[in-house]
Amino acid sequence: MNHATHPQQLVLTKNIPEQEAFLTGGLPVKHITNAHPLGFGANHNQAFRYCEEEFFCVANPDIRLTQDPFPTLISCMHEDPSIGVIAPRVINPSGQAEDSARQFPAPAGLLRKALGGHDGRMPLVPGPQNKPIPVDWNAGMFLVFRASAFRSVGGFDDKFHLYYEDVDICARLWKTGWKVAVSPSAVVVHAAQRASRRKPRYMAWHAASMVRFFAKHLWRLPHTTVDRG
Repeated sequence: MNHATHPQQLVLTKNIPEQEAFLTGGLPVKHITNAHPLGFGANHNQAFRYCEEEFFCVANPDIRLTQDPFPTLISCMHEDPSIGVIAPRVINPSGQAEDSARQFPAPAGLLRKALGGHDGRMPLVPGPQNKPIPVDWNAGMFLVFRASAFRSVGGFDDKFHLYYEDVDICARLWKTGWKVAVSPSAVVVHAAQRASRRKPRYMAWHAASMVRFFAKHLWRLPHTTVDRG
């Protein structure tokens, strides 16, 4: 994506063999077919090597666009050059809000969540003039990075596998002076498939990524401009 407000090129990664066709809107497409499956971070770092534009969008294949979110998101980033990554408000196909923006995880918060308390999600209430809302971190299903910000922190840490890559990169962006934000006036639909979360292998990946995140950031999480009430 360049200084315009719409995508200029798509990078389509086939991480596993699949037959599904993707609509490309007539944009030039770079196809990447992996010899063996890679993790979330490694796949997007690989795609970023082909980015020559000002902005870089990370999007899961289960995202659906019922409106064009890019003009709003890019406009926010032009208005505030300190925003390193921005996300739209994410809803499910029924129109309910997804928990896509959260406070940084901490052991006490995870215990509170396990006991049925507050799960760390941040309310995305539009403010004056629909200004973007600073958040600790955005879930990785749809993110628009400033390419210079993504490059400055070295992209995703591909030592994570499938989980916590998004939390980690948002923490590193805040630590190096970039803001993480959501624009509630831009909306995408996430048609999530969560059956994999019940599989032991995925649970093990989640636990390992959590341990890695805490080893990197616990007690060293960045100060953000987020109002925690």
